[in-house]
Amino acid sequence: MLDDDIVDAARRLLDICKRKKLTLATAESCTAGLVAATLADVPGISSMLDRGFITYSNEAKQDMLGVSPATLAAHGAVSRETAEAMARGALANAPVDLTVAVTGIAGPDGGTPEKPVGLVHFAAASRSGRLVHAERRFGNIGRAEVRKQSVLQAFRMLHDLAEGEATGE
Repeated sequence: MLDDDIVDAARRLLDICKRKKLTLATAESCTAGLVAATLADVPGISSMLDRGFITYSNEAKQDMLGVSPATLAAHGAVSRETAEAMARGALANAPVDLTVAVTGIAGPDGGTPEKPVGLVHFAAASRSGRLVHAERRFGNIGRAEVRKQSVLQAFRMLHDLAEGEATGE
């Protein structure tokens, strides 16, 4: 069901989370739970993956993650500010060590000249206070491919964040 590169990335993430005893949650918009679902396809993930927040609408971002209406009004749903608020909100609403947030425009419509199809913002946060952001402009490569590349980017960010975390007790 999954490409080898996605399965390999998920296994690498699982390995480091197991070794460091880290748990995680996802906050997803344009991927609509695909990051969490992909992780769930890997045996052994149940001890690491706590929950996933699917916040496709702005109202869901506000209600489930505490993203402020002011952030959404000033920067839009597809922005660094919103991705970071989503990651912090997931951390505030889940008893986990790491979170990743994904918000973007997968296409085929919804893009603008300022925010084209294929633009995705990512943020990953840790309980220790680290917060990282990435912006990717995948281009109009097709909805499925934007979502796949977003899953891979989310895994890379979680892996890198996990590498920097102390080993759990």
